[in-house]
Amino acid sequence: MPKIATFAEFWPIYLRAHSDPRCRALHYCASVTGLAGPLFALLTGNAWWLAAGLVGSYAFAWIGHFFVEKNVPLTFTHPAWSLYADYRMFARWLGGHLQDDLALANA
Repeated sequence: MPKIATFAEFWPIYLRAHSDPRCRALHYCASVTGLAGPLFALLTGNAWWLAAGLVGSYAFAWIGHFFVEKNVPLTFTHPAWSLYADYRMFARWLGGHLQDDLALANA
């Protein structure tokens, strides 16, 4: 993979790595799980929910990569940008704008 200097360069690469709608759906499940874990930990006082949120979110996302897209998650090379991109993709999907981004990225 070429050296990526900015998130603007990373975003279309990220979208192309998530071109299969099934992979994106698994990532949306990962995003919800990643948010629910800390929320449940806060509401219940049980810190195990943090671990459940973390493990569950990675499980959904990595299933999408290894079994659906058959590629390597970008979190291995760009962890911070990947996390931000996961939630950006989720938000863009919820807002109905993701298809525009996918078209620009040729995903």
